[in-house]
Amino acid sequence: MGSQTNNGFRAKMEHYLYSGEKKHVLAGMAIITVIFGVPWYLMNQGTKHQSHQDYLEKADRARNARLHSAPPAPK
Repeated sequence: MGSQTNNGFRAKMEHYLYSGEKKHVLAGMAIITVIFGVPWYLMNQGTKHQSHQDYLEKADRARNARLHSAPPAPK
């Protein structure tokens, strides 16, 4: 009886996977989107993306602050 249920489930899954019906394709795309979309959203939540130009300007300001706040070198 257990193998009968297993074969029925397997037959249904193979039908869904290989049928090519629009509703099955769309359901598969939705499942894949959720599987990859949720972790991506959680990883990027709350982060502020900076451009390369923003990074360079911030580095220049930090460098200038270090150079101007350093004590004069002894002679």
